[in-house]
Amino acid sequence: MPAWRPGTVAAVLRSRRSRPEPFALGVAGTDHLAVVHTLAARAAGVTVAAIAGDDAIAVGRLAADAGARAATLEDLADGVDAVVIATPVASRLPLALRALDAGVDVLVEAPMSTTLAEADQLVAAESAGATMRYGENLLVAPAVLAAAPLVRDMGELRFVEARSLSPRPTDGSGTPSGGVLFELGVHPIALVLLLAGSQPLTSVRAMLAKSPDLELDDHAEVEMRFASGLVARVEASWRHPEPVWDLQASSDSGVVRVDLLPTVGLEHDGEAVSLPAVPSDIEPHLVQLGYVDQLRALAGVATPPAGPQPGAAFGRAVLEVVCASYSSSASGKAVALPFAGPRDVAPLALWRS
Repeated sequence: MPAWRPGTVAAVLRSRRSRPEPFALGVAGTDHLAVVHTLAARAAGVTVAAIAGDDAIAVGRLAADAGARAATLEDLADGVDAVVIATPVASRLPLALRALDAGVDVLVEAPMSTTLAEADQLVAAESAGATMRYGENLLVAPAVLAAAPLVRDMGELRFVEARSLSPRPTDGSGTPSGGVLFELGVHPIALVLLLAGSQPLTSVRAMLAKSPDLELDDHAEVEMRFASGLVARVEASWRHPEPVWDLQASSDSGVVRVDLLPTVGLEHDGEAVSLPAVPSDIEPHLVQLGYVDQLRALAGVATPPAGPQPGAAFGRAVLEVVCASYSSSASGKAVALPFAGPRDVAPLALWRS
């Protein structure tokens, strides 16, 4: 797949000006993530105009449920303003570049690519004028949005911990398709980078482990160190009986804790903080985990958008932490950031090597 061509920017802008109202969304994918985005679009008041994927039967079923056109991956961008790419990770780069070349905005699920070299292409497209968003919905989860100013008011952060613990997922073969840090760990890493703000990340040290029946990691612990002295700990695991996702930040003057799964809550110095109520006609997790606000921002329904709208550069920064972590676990040593290792190698291969 060729890299983004800067000369296409003018064509992109002409295409955007010529698109009719209302805003129309295309969804690439048919698995759980695609279904979640389709439901979130409905809750956000965004029209899903087309759905595409490799499984024609699943595409037809999901498109019928959404009242959308059953498209192919080649013509998904026809007649839409933006595309959400929720296909398996290996296919995300070519689909994103195809949609950007067609003149539509793109939101790519996390992780957005399999290697840093692929991420570099998406960053180049973004730098050339394309609207490329990194699909980390937790950054606009209401509890995280409410926690962010409390964290800023605590002064210099000393410690952050973010965890994503879940049962092992399965595909048709009964095993996950990628390592837990790559597939699940990207979410707590993103939350740490959000709270760290502009503080430079200087190194990571990681310990990855696998169960006897797997060839990939299903438990990961990562220590992230920043130039300010901030230390962050990330844990991602597929060894937990039920999902537990949480975040905690502390300074010399206070502590903020966010719970996302199995229940949602926010505490400041041990006291509960009220969060907005979820409308009764919407599945709570679509709102509480940020999916609805993420699509409202993509469609321009929310002005200004609620919270950060990360692009390809942020997605690459997350993947850089992942790559450094796999390298660290392989060597048993801390790895400096920015990552100086190979950019064309998938994270799991860095660990196996």
